Amino acid sequence: MSIRDFMESRNDRLNQQLLFSAEIDKMTAVLRRTMLIDQSRRENDAEHSWHIAVMAMLFSEYAIESVDIGRVVQMCVIHDIVEIEAGDTFAYDVSGNMDKAAREKEAADKLFAALPTDQGQMIRALWEEFDAMDTADAKYAACMDRLQPFLHNTLTEGHTWEHGKVARAQVEKRMEIVKEFMPEVYTWISENLDHAVGQGWLAP
Repeated sequence: MSIRDFMESRNDRLNQQLLFSAEIDKMTAVLRRTMLIDQSRRENDAEHSWHIAVMAMLFSEYAIESVDIGRVVQMCVIHDIVEIEAGDTFAYDVSGNMDKAAREKEAADKLFAALPTDQGQMIRALWEEFDAMDTADAKYAACMDRLQPFLHNTLTEGHTWEHGKVARAQVEKRMEIVKEFMPEVYTWISENLDHAVGQGWLAP
Protein backbone atom coordinates (compact mmCIF):
# COMPACT_ATOMS: atom_id res chain seq x y z
CA MET A 1 0.00 0.00 0.00
CA SER A 2 1.12 3.58 -0.67
CA ILE A 3 -0.19 7.06 -1.36
CA ARG A 4 -1.22 5.76 -4.78
CA ASP A 5 -3.85 3.68 -2.98
CA PHE A 6 -5.55 6.74 -1.49
CA MET A 7 -9.29 6.57 -2.05
CA GLU A 8 -10.70 10.05 -2.62
CA SER A 9 -13.77 11.33 -0.82
CA ARG A 10 -16.41 13.46 -2.49
CA ASN A 11 -15.07 16.49 -0.61
CA ASP A 12 -12.05 18.19 -2.23
CA ARG A 13 -11.11 19.99 0.99
CA LEU A 14 -11.13 16.74 2.93
CA ASN A 15 -8.99 15.13 0.24
CA GLN A 16 -6.37 17.89 0.59
CA GLN A 17 -6.33 17.52 4.37
CA LEU A 18 -6.02 13.74 4.23
CA LEU A 19 -3.26 13.80 1.62
CA PHE A 20 -1.31 16.42 3.59
CA SER A 21 -1.69 14.24 6.69
CA ALA A 22 -0.21 11.34 4.75
CA GLU A 23 2.60 13.55 3.37
CA ILE A 24 3.82 14.64 6.80
CA ASP A 25 4.35 11.00 7.74
CA LYS A 26 7.60 11.49 5.79
CA MET A 27 8.93 13.41 8.81
CA THR A 28 9.58 10.02 10.39
CA ALA A 29 12.20 9.38 7.69
CA VAL A 30 14.07 12.69 8.12
CA LEU A 31 16.97 11.82 10.42
CA ARG A 32 18.59 14.42 12.64
CA ARG A 33 22.11 14.33 14.07
CA THR A 34 20.78 14.04 17.63
CA MET A 35 20.97 10.60 19.18
CA LEU A 36 18.19 9.09 21.23
CA ILE A 37 19.15 9.10 24.89
CA ASP A 38 19.54 5.30 24.85
CA GLN A 39 22.01 5.87 21.95
CA SER A 40 20.34 3.13 19.89
CA ARG A 41 19.88 5.37 16.83
CA ARG A 42 19.43 8.92 15.59
CA GLU A 43 16.10 10.60 16.22
CA ASN A 44 13.85 11.71 13.40
CA ASP A 45 12.05 15.01 12.84
CA ALA A 46 8.70 13.70 14.02
CA GLU A 47 10.17 12.52 17.31
CA HIS A 48 11.98 15.81 17.83
CA SER A 49 8.83 17.83 17.10
CA TRP A 50 6.74 15.77 19.50
CA HIS A 51 9.41 16.01 22.18
CA ILE A 52 9.73 19.80 22.10
CA ALA A 53 5.93 20.19 21.99
CA VAL A 54 5.65 18.27 25.27
CA MET A 55 8.58 20.22 26.72
CA ALA A 56 6.81 23.47 25.83
CA MET A 57 4.05 22.44 28.25
CA LEU A 58 6.55 22.14 31.10
CA PHE A 59 8.96 25.07 31.14
CA SER A 60 6.94 28.25 30.58
CA GLU A 61 7.40 29.30 34.22
CA TYR A 62 11.04 30.10 33.37
CA ALA A 63 10.24 32.41 30.46
CA ILE A 64 10.66 36.14 31.09
CA GLU A 65 7.42 36.88 29.21
CA SER A 66 4.07 35.12 29.28
CA VAL A 67 3.42 32.82 26.34
CA ASP A 68 0.41 31.12 24.75
CA ILE A 69 1.24 27.44 25.20
CA GLY A 70 -1.34 26.40 22.60
CA ARG A 71 0.30 28.52 19.90
CA VAL A 72 3.77 27.43 20.99
CA VAL A 73 2.83 23.76 20.72
CA GLN A 74 1.46 24.41 17.24
CA MET A 75 4.78 25.99 16.23
CA CYS A 76 6.71 23.09 17.70
CA VAL A 77 4.83 20.41 15.79
CA ILE A 78 5.02 22.20 12.41
CA HIS A 79 8.42 23.96 12.56
CA ASP A 80 10.33 21.18 10.79
CA ILE A 81 7.69 20.11 8.25
CA VAL A 82 9.65 21.87 5.50
CA GLU A 83 12.51 19.42 6.07
CA ILE A 84 10.45 16.78 4.26
CA GLU A 85 11.59 18.59 1.10
CA ALA A 86 14.59 20.61 2.30
CA GLY A 87 16.24 17.98 4.50
CA ASP A 88 17.64 18.50 7.98
CA THR A 89 20.51 20.97 8.21
CA PHE A 90 22.94 20.41 11.08
CA ALA A 91 22.90 23.50 13.29
CA TYR A 92 26.71 23.76 13.21
CA ASP A 93 27.19 23.09 9.48
CA VAL A 94 28.38 26.48 8.21
CA SER A 95 28.17 25.68 4.50
CA GLY A 96 24.86 23.84 4.83
CA ASN A 97 23.28 26.80 6.57
CA MET A 98 24.25 29.21 3.79
CA ASP A 99 21.36 28.18 1.53
CA LYS A 100 19.08 26.77 4.24
CA ALA A 101 16.61 29.67 4.15
CA ALA A 102 16.18 29.45 0.39
CA ARG A 103 15.75 25.66 0.44
CA GLU A 104 13.19 25.84 3.22
CA LYS A 105 11.21 28.67 1.60
CA GLU A 106 10.95 26.64 -1.60
CA ALA A 107 9.80 23.64 0.45
CA ALA A 108 7.21 25.76 2.27
CA ASP A 109 5.86 27.06 -1.04
CA LYS A 110 5.29 23.50 -2.19
CA LEU A 111 4.10 21.80 0.99
CA PHE A 112 1.73 24.39 2.42
CA ALA A 113 0.12 24.98 -0.97
CA ALA A 114 -1.16 21.40 -0.81
CA LEU A 115 -3.55 22.34 2.00
CA PRO A 116 -6.82 24.25 1.70
CA THR A 117 -5.81 27.91 1.35
CA ASP A 118 -6.91 29.04 4.81
CA GLN A 119 -5.08 26.21 6.58
CA GLY A 120 -2.01 26.50 4.39
CA GLN A 121 -1.77 30.20 5.20
CA MET A 122 -2.30 29.57 8.90
CA ILE A 123 0.43 26.94 9.15
CA ARG A 124 2.81 28.97 7.01
CA ALA A 125 2.27 32.01 9.24
CA LEU A 126 3.15 29.93 12.31
CA TRP A 127 6.23 28.55 10.57
CA GLU A 128 7.39 32.03 9.56
CA GLU A 129 6.75 33.39 13.06
CA PHE A 130 8.80 30.58 14.58
CA ASP A 131 11.64 31.21 12.14
CA ALA A 132 11.70 34.97 12.78
CA MET A 133 11.85 34.57 16.59
CA ASP A 134 10.38 38.05 17.12
CA THR A 135 7.39 37.23 19.32
CA ALA A 136 7.38 35.81 22.83
CA ASP A 137 5.69 32.61 21.60
CA ALA A 138 8.31 32.13 18.88
CA LYS A 139 11.20 32.80 21.25
CA TYR A 140 9.90 30.26 23.72
CA ALA A 141 9.37 27.67 20.95
CA ALA A 142 12.93 28.33 19.75
CA CYS A 143 14.19 27.77 23.29
CA MET A 144 12.58 24.33 23.30
CA ASP A 145 14.06 23.58 19.87
CA ARG A 146 17.52 24.28 21.28
CA LEU A 147 17.09 22.87 24.77
CA GLN A 148 16.02 19.40 23.64
CA PRO A 149 19.13 18.49 21.61
CA PHE A 150 21.30 20.14 24.27
CA LEU A 151 19.75 17.86 26.89
CA HIS A 152 20.36 14.86 24.65
CA ASN A 153 24.02 15.79 24.24
CA THR A 154 24.49 16.01 28.01
CA LEU A 155 23.10 12.46 28.30
CA THR A 156 24.89 10.88 25.32
CA GLU A 157 28.45 11.96 26.18
CA GLY A 158 28.24 14.89 23.79
CA HIS A 159 27.65 12.59 20.82
CA THR A 160 26.56 15.24 18.32
CA TRP A 161 29.11 17.79 19.52
CA GLU A 162 32.00 15.33 19.29
CA HIS A 163 31.07 14.01 15.85
CA GLY A 164 30.54 17.54 14.55
CA LYS A 165 33.77 18.82 16.13
CA VAL A 166 31.77 21.59 17.78
CA ALA A 167 33.33 24.26 19.99
CA ARG A 168 31.85 25.77 23.12
CA ALA A 169 31.50 29.20 21.49
CA GLN A 170 29.32 27.70 18.75
CA VAL A 171 26.95 26.16 21.30
CA GLU A 172 26.86 29.39 23.29
CA LYS A 173 25.82 31.27 20.17
CA ARG A 174 23.15 28.70 19.41
CA MET A 175 21.82 28.97 22.97
CA GLU A 176 21.73 32.78 23.09
CA ILE A 177 17.93 32.80 22.79
CA VAL A 178 17.70 30.67 25.94
CA LYS A 179 20.09 33.00 27.76
CA GLU A 180 17.88 35.94 26.78
CA PHE A 181 14.45 34.42 27.28
CA MET A 182 15.02 31.79 29.99
CA PRO A 183 18.00 32.98 32.06
CA GLU A 184 17.40 30.56 34.94
CA VAL A 185 17.56 27.63 32.54
CA TYR A 186 20.70 29.08 30.98
CA THR A 187 22.48 28.81 34.35
CA TRP A 188 22.05 25.04 34.07
CA ILE A 189 23.21 25.17 30.45
CA SER A 190 26.36 27.08 31.39
CA GLU A 191 27.25 24.53 34.06
CA ASN A 192 26.79 21.73 31.55
CA LEU A 193 29.00 23.53 29.04
CA ASP A 194 31.75 23.64 31.66
CA HIS A 195 31.30 19.90 32.21
CA ALA A 196 31.24 19.12 28.47
CA VAL A 197 34.51 20.98 27.91
CA GLY A 198 36.05 19.24 30.90
CA GLN A 199 35.01 15.85 29.49
CA GLY A 200 36.40 16.70 26.05
CA TRP A 201 32.97 16.57 24.38
CA LEU A 202 33.29 20.19 23.31
CA ALA A 203 36.35 22.09 22.17
CA PRO A 204 37.09 24.91 24.65
